Amino acid sequence: MGISIDNWAHANAEKKIFLLRHGEIEKHRDEKCFIGQIDLPLSPRGRAQAGFWRGQLAGIALSRIVCSDLSRCVETARIVAAAHGADVNTDAGLREIHLGQWDGMAFAEVQARWPDRFRERGRLIDDFRPPDGESFRDLQQRVAPVFEKAVANTDGNLLVVTHAGVIRVLLCHLLGMPVSHLFRLNQDYAALNLIVRQSGGYRLHALNLTPDEER
Repeated sequence: MGISIDNWAHANAEKKIFLLRHGEIEKHRDEKCFIGQIDLPLSPRGRAQAGFWRGQLAGIALSRIVCSDLSRCVETARIVAAAHGADVNTDAGLREIHLGQWDGMAFAEVQARWPDRFRERGRLIDDFRPPDGESFRDLQQRVAPVFEKAVANTDGNLLVVTHAGVIRVLLCHLLGMPVSHLFRLNQDYAALNLIVRQSGGYRLHALNLTPDEER
């Protein structure tokens, strides 16, 4: 996207929020799967992606680092935090969407066992709940207060390391977009999103910056 992280971060005195998706994770299965709160570690590539952002953000003052308590986010956050000598604060409220009985299952397996529910998910992506799980609207209602509290309790710049679903619903919340539009917001592994906190709300400065784009 042609943006200089360092130049942007020092451009003015507004509070800056860095929303970072965790790095690539170890493959759970060979097929495409539903991955929610199942706890999977970073892959070697995922650790390298986190290391890239450690270097890019090293010269930026971060007052606070907050992350989901799932290991892929904790590891990503700790790698980035190593350049700052900062503590990493974990919060279970920033976990990925709870997929209930579907968590860790292959898409094809879910479609075979719950064909009607699978089709319903496609029609009602914002309000659909898998068995014993959350909808994306539920997720937004869970994570938005956690995010707002972290912003309110941070005087300077804030780094939040979390999951794709969490970032998507947070951006919908911050930008006034319907939850049903969440998948219009791409979030690759180790994607960095740059937000400015203003008196009237939030401004999105950059979306889905990836290590590959920044090299």
